[in-house]
Order: sequence, then C-alpha cells, then structure tokens
Amino acid sequence: MTSTKTKFDKTFFKTMLAIAIPISIQNLISSSLNMIDILMIGRVSENALAAVGMANQLFFFFMLISFGICSGAGIFISQYWGKKDITKIKSTLGFAIIAVAIIGLIFSFVAIVLPKYIMMVFDAKGEVMELGVSYLRIIGISYVVTAISFAYGFSCRSVQKANMPMIVSSISLLINTGLNYLLIFGKFGFPEMGVSGAALATTIARFTELFLMILIIYRDKTHPLAANIKELMAFDKDFLKKYYVTATPVIINEMMWSLGTIMYSVAYSRVGTTAIAAVQVANTVSNIFMVGSMGVGNACAVMLGSELGAGRDEIAIQYAKRFCVITFSIGAGVGLLLYTSIPLVNTWFGVTPNLEQSVRNILLVKCFFSPFVTFNTALIIGILRSGGDTKYALFLEMGGVWFIGVPMAFLGALWFKLPIHFIVLMVSFEEFFKTIVGLPRVLSNKWAKNLVDDTALA
Repeated sequence: MTSTKTKFDKTFFKTMLAIAIPISIQNLISSSLNMIDILMIGRVSENALAAVGMANQLFFFFMLISFGICSGAGIFISQYWGKKDITKIKSTLGFAIIAVAIIGLIFSFVAIVLPKYIMMVFDAKGEVMELGVSYLRIIGISYVVTAISFAYGFSCRSVQKANMPMIVSSISLLINTGLNYLLIFGKFGFPEMGVSGAALATTIARFTELFLMILIIYRDKTHPLAANIKELMAFDKDFLKKYYVTATPVIINEMMWSLGTIMYSVAYSRVGTTAIAAVQVANTVSNIFMVGSMGVGNACAVMLGSELGAGRDEIAIQYAKRFCVITFSIGAGVGLLLYTSIPLVNTWFGVTPNLEQSVRNILLVKCFFSPFVTFNTALIIGILRSGGDTKYALFLEMGGVWFIGVPMAFLGALWFKLPIHFIVLMVSFEEFFKTIVGLPRVLSNKWAKNLVDDTALA
C-alpha cells in the first residue's frame, strides 16, 4: 500500500511540475515583459497608458472568446491524449483553428474599421481617444495570427508538450519588448512612434510567433499536432454535437466573464483616468506573482482530462481534491509575496504620488483575495471543465461576475463615488461566492465525466 501511494505521489508531482513549470515560466516572461511595456508606455504619458489600457479591452475580449473555444477543444484533446487517439486530436485542433480564425477576422474588422466606437465605450476623449484609435488600427492586423498561435499553443499543453509554446512565446515576447523600445522612443535611427510603435512591435512579434510554432511542430513528423489539411478537416457531426454540448457553456462563460471585466473597466473609467491607469499597473504587477498558480491550474486541467479519457476516474477524483489544497496554499504564498512587493511600486514605475497610492491600495486588496483567485482558477478551468461539467462552471462565473462583481463596480463608482481601491474590494467579493458554492461540487464528484468514450455524449 505504501509503495503504491509513493508511486502515486511521484507520478502526480512529476507530471504536475512537467506541465506547470513551462507554463509558469512562459507566463512569468509574458507578465514581466508586459510590465516593461507598461513602463515604456507610462514614460510617454499617463494619457498614453490609459489609452492603451482601454484599447486593449477589445483584445482582452477577443482572447477570452478564443480561450473559450480552445478550452472547449482542450477538454477533448486532453481526454483523447489519455485515450491515445491521435487522429481525433488532429481533427479537434483543426476545428479550433478554423473557429478562432473566424472570430479573429471579425475582431480585426472592428479594430481597424470601427476603433472610435470601441474607445467611446470607455468615455475616451481628446488625446486619449486619438491614441487609442491609432493603436487599435495597427494592433487589429495581428488578431487572426494571434488566435491561430493560441490554438496551437493550447493544444500543445493539452498533449503534455508545454515546453515548445514556452520557448516560442519567450522569443516572441523578447522581440516585442526590443521593438517596443526602438519604436516607442525612436532609438537607433527608428522613428519615434509612441503608442503606434507599441502596436507595430506587438504585431511583428505575433507573426513571428506563429511562424516559429508551425515550423517547430511540422519539423517533427511524430508530433501529435503535425497534421495535414485533410487531418485537420476530419471532424465529423458526432464530434460537433459533443463539442457543442460541452464547449458552448465554456465559450459563453468566457464571453460573459470578459464582458463583465470590461464592464469593470467602464465603471473604473467613471472614476477617472488615474483610476484606469492604477488598475492597469496593479494588474500588471499582480499578474507577475500569479504565474505559478496559473501554471498549476493549467496542469490540473490537462492531468484530470488525461486520466478521465483513459478511464481512470478514481485517480482523477483524487487528483482534483489534492489540487484544491495545493492551489489555495499557493495562493496564500503568492499573496504574501505580493505584499512584500508593494513598497517597490514607485521604484519600478516612477508614477505620480496619487497614482502610486492608488496602486498600493489596490495591491493590498489583491493580496487578501489571492488564495481564492488561485483556487477558483483551478476549480473552474482545471477541475470542472476537465470533466465536462461546463454548465456548472458557467453558473459560478455568471453568478460571481454579473450578480456580484458588476453591480458592485457601478454602485461603488456611480452611486457611492468611492475611491478606486474600495471599488476593487467590492468587486472582489465575487471570489468568495465562487469558492463557497464551487467546493461542494468538487467534493460531490458529479463533475467527473469521460467525454471521449464511444458511447459518451456530454
């Protein structure tokens, strides 16, 4: 019995770290370089920082819809990987690529042709409006290639090959940061383009990322994602039916969650430009500290899906309970580390005293809620979705965001006219709801379903 438990422990932690570490490193590099980007844009002006923050809400919405599509596909890919059905993995990837590319085209059209309407949503005026419009018209060109890269990267993680996306994204992000420096400030003979330079740098980096990802995958003929056009298009009606039933709640979940988050930004914008900038800086800092928890949350989804697909339901259930403890503990540690970083805000960003104080106060709120945020990430993205319990996950997100978070944001901003950190505090109570209502679902084991058995229909 002891040797079996030891083997179980070793297998669990070895697999978890093999998936979580590359994802965490990738997210760390991404968050760190994003912070550098924010530092650079912040040096241009506070208006530039606010404009990019507002403009990027469209990209944020787009990526979360893409995440919903790829997450739905990832549920099946992870279970097919456990079943070792490579043919179905390739056809599922093909469906995901087509779906996100179509969404990318729609959002590109909106960004390039209708940028003023996007900025008007956030009550942008004057210079902030002009800067946001110029940023959107350039960055919109990159949306389709970004979505396709995301589909490949997500699928790689679902077949437990997380190293390649980490390496490629790291190269892309380094290129992005280097070009940002050259194009924002006009260094070494390059034109000084400000926020337009940041958009152009990001666009070039994303095209590079897709090129490298496809090159690496297709150089290895044995790679489970190295599919030809016929294999990518081989999904059938049975798969589409299963995908529709399982993934539609995921896509709606991501759309409604992202719309809710955008509504937070709309509410924050009513407080003022400084409030929007403060939230953006605070999110950038906190995201650096959340990379480990995101890595573990993604590992949770892949590991549980693989075990369920292989027919090992009991192991998946044990893994889920273990992840509950691990993620809450990691979140508590992250909160403490984030707390120690708060005094360094002005050193890093060189912001005005008012902005610095707002950022500090928001970060204090994030420290307290960190264990719940980390737990809820694994709960919804990892546990519930891996077993196809996507309707319950949708209920948790909708309840938290739209019945608690959004009303609190507008009450705080428009009715009580509170400082930004108090509004963020009110919004954050959605995390309590998700934890309290979601944990009993995990313990009930109702979430654990095999979706890729020939007789299974979600």
